Amino acid sequence: MPPTAESIEKRLAAFEQACRAAGLRLTHQRLEIYRQLALSRNHPTAEALYLELRKKIPTVSLDTVYRTLTTFASHGLINKVETIESQAHFEVTHEQHHHLICSRCKEIIDFEWRTVDDADLPEAVASWGRIDTRSVVVSGICRKCLP
Repeated sequence: MPPTAESIEKRLAAFEQACRAAGLRLTHQRLEIYRQLALSRNHPTAEALYLELRKKIPTVSLDTVYRTLTTFASHGLINKVETIESQAHFEVTHEQHHHLICSRCKEIIDFEWRTVDDADLPEAVASWGRIDTRSVVVSGICRKCLP
């Protein structure tokens, strides 16, 4: 389901507040990078975001997009989706979920798995330290790509 204008505005307001709390300057480019990511229905790479942003901000550089995404991810403002390929994918942080990735077409689908989210961790993991997030990445070949 595509994000609504109202949900985007709510996310932008929360993003602006989180930036202030983290001591990050709110520049036009940072806001537009976040907005473009929030509008995305897939999990774009930095390069894909850059190509979309160039339509609105012709002066934006790929380096700026990379550095901004890295900054956002390090402050927990967005998620970096771990994949088996070398290019990172990104998404706006929202409800707890996991990822299903097709190894052929590279499509990334979000899914919920409450059993995993609510399960007690094994003692060896639980005693390791503070666990901040749980994320499962399942890879395989989607139905569209199966022969």
